Amino acid sequence: MGLTAADIEDLRRARALLENPGLAARISDVVGSPIERGFGMLPKSWNAAVMNATRKAIEAALDVALRTLDPERAETTSNRWHKLAVGTTGAAGGAFGLAALAIELPLSTTIMLRSIAEIARSEGEDLGSAEARLQCVQVLALGGKSGHDDAAETGYFAARAAMAKAVSEAARYAAQQGAIARGAPAIVQLITQVASRFSITVSQKVAAQAVPVVGALGGALINTLFIDHFQDMARGHFIVRRLERVHGADQVRLVYKEL
Repeated sequence: MGLTAADIEDLRRARALLENPGLAARISDVVGSPIERGFGMLPKSWNAAVMNATRKAIEAALDVALRTLDPERAETTSNRWHKLAVGTTGAAGGAFGLAALAIELPLSTTIMLRSIAEIARSEGEDLGSAEARLQCVQVLALGGKSGHDDAAETGYFAARAAMAKAVSEAARYAAQQGAIARGAPAIVQLITQVASRFSITVSQKVAAQAVPVVGALGGALINTLFIDHFQDMARGHFIVRRLERVHGADQVRLVYKEL
């Protein structure tokens, strides 16, 4: 059975969320200047600091996804509360700059994962499965393009294709072992792939917060845009997955590309 008119409208909404301009453009629109200015103000060690903080954030997200998400309990908090909480952590980032990133980013990412999981559940995902939980973590890799992406594909499906093997192998490992061991090859590969993409978006956030006029208030605003970006990625991603469960991946992908 083909997609209904309502399904196509849902898919159109998902595509609009997933393929719209990324975080850098949204920040530039709000701040009023390109974030490239911020890159020039960062210290020489900024890249290593971002990669270190990003990796710790992904590890924290995996811990939350595989250990503490309760699949039986509906989240009582809302995405609006999650935005407020992440905005508060962003105020520290805006006030203290790169030095606060190692503390702020893992905390922000953990809060974001809770919001992503809430969205996943609302679109019918079973968070009792390791695969569904790791799909929540995979959302952090969406919206940050890689040079290895297939130019013939849309950004969203290119990212999914690049991550598919790592997510599948990590989910298989987690299901078999019933726990996570960060040194396991499947988990190391997943962390590496998610971090390589997530760090692109994190770098844009850090660069924007490096502009002197941003400060604590601007840092809160930028972090709110940060979580809003990933909430949009999550909503689009899990709408696509919901439709794939009904109509099959090939059919949904074909209609997506035709929209």
